[in-house]
Amino acid sequence: MSIKINATMRKDQGKGASRRLRHQEKIPAIVYGSGKAPAAITLNLHEMTHILENSEVYASVLDLSIDKKTEPVIIKDLQHHPAKSLIAHVDFLRVDMNKNIVTSIPLHFIGEENNDAMRLGAILNKLITTIEISCLPVNLPHAIEVDISNLTMDEHVSLTDITMPKDVVITALTHGDIEAHDQSVVVIQEPRLMAEEVEEKIIDTEDEEGVDNIAKDSDDKPEGDSE
Repeated sequence: MSIKINATMRKDQGKGASRRLRHQEKIPAIVYGSGKAPAAITLNLHEMTHILENSEVYASVLDLSIDKKTEPVIIKDLQHHPAKSLIAHVDFLRVDMNKNIVTSIPLHFIGEENNDAMRLGAILNKLITTIEISCLPVNLPHAIEVDISNLTMDEHVSLTDITMPKDVVITALTHGDIEAHDQSVVVIQEPRLMAEEVEEKIIDTEDEEGVDNIAKDSDDKPEGDSE
């Protein structure tokens, strides 16, 4: 499936120019990579909002058409307005269809309805929900499925347990020492254990904030008149 995004070149840059574009229901964006100079572009707010309703867009090679000249890109970064659910800025990365790209894709956990432990009240603790992968653009998957249907209590799935598509690799496992870079992805736990973990994190955070506040109060004490 080919997804096309229409854009136009823009000359005005800066916060003021971006603010004016947003008032015109347009989105400031930039495209870079592949050894070419970065280009400032403008997107249509309504068109881009509609395109982003398709979750596959975030892990797909897109056809970016700038003034009717098309080049393949992926979405590298997406910023939203801090107070409104509006897109504020988009970063596109150009891709060479003959070279590997490195990007993050979502994990889709399947089989929850068939998991015996979860039927008895166990909780699925998702430790990570995206992974960084490397592959040719043509092999880029929209998501990676992680089957947890047979996962038992306190059993976990690690990166090395994930079945990857052909010619797609997890970058964390390409650094030589696989065991050192392997990590848990998801684990089945009792609700009580998860509650205890959350409480421990809250206590740890409160302790850290207390120490930080003491240090801050000490730093904020005036050493003398500054006037």
